[in-house]
Amino acid sequence: MPALAKRKNDPEGLKKRILAGALATFAEFGLQGARMEQIADHADTTKRMVVYHFTNKENLYMAVLEQVYQAIRQHETELNLTELPPQLAMQRLAEASFDYHLSHPDFMRLVCSENLMRGRYISQSARIKTLNQSALNVLEEILTRGKADGVFDPNVNTVDVHRLISSICTHNVSNRYTFNTLFGDNESEQQSIARNRQLVVDATLRYLRPGAA
Repeated sequence: MPALAKRKNDPEGLKKRILAGALATFAEFGLQGARMEQIADHADTTKRMVVYHFTNKENLYMAVLEQVYQAIRQHETELNLTELPPQLAMQRLAEASFDYHLSHPDFMRLVCSENLMRGRYISQSARIKTLNQSALNVLEEILTRGKADGVFDPNVNTVDVHRLISSICTHNVSNRYTFNTLFGDNESEQQSIARNRQLVVDATLRYLRPGAA
């Protein structure tokens, strides 16, 4: 009974469970297909409590969007790359981004779903725009040091480098079934993942070579 009472009196824990359940449900069914009852079941609570904390499905969806972007940006800033030589720092950032996308498929599904809605909700969140500035800050710090050392092309643009890394990491998850079916030949899934992980590093470092961009 004490443990049950503690759980009932843990509103922050409940909100975390609701957000986790909402992420799984939105990733599987999209905003339109998801039902509040499904989210409540995932969170081991009631629809009434979901509504109490988040008012409606759209507000909950926005909260989930903000949470997943905060998580990936926090992951990047916690890599502590400032002490590494710029080329190694860029390699570690590309690898970490690849690994994060691979290990968080629900994040990718949610992003794909939001793009299908033409960014209707992400465009309403000033918080997400602020959060994502950190992605450019991390990259900019590495690029600035690499340009000063002469190992990176001085003309490369931070957003372009972010787009390059993100595109390979995203494609590996979002297109894995169609791409592997059409072009995978006899390659195993693990072989494909290893090759794509190396690809994001090689493509980024080659793009950054002086005179290459």
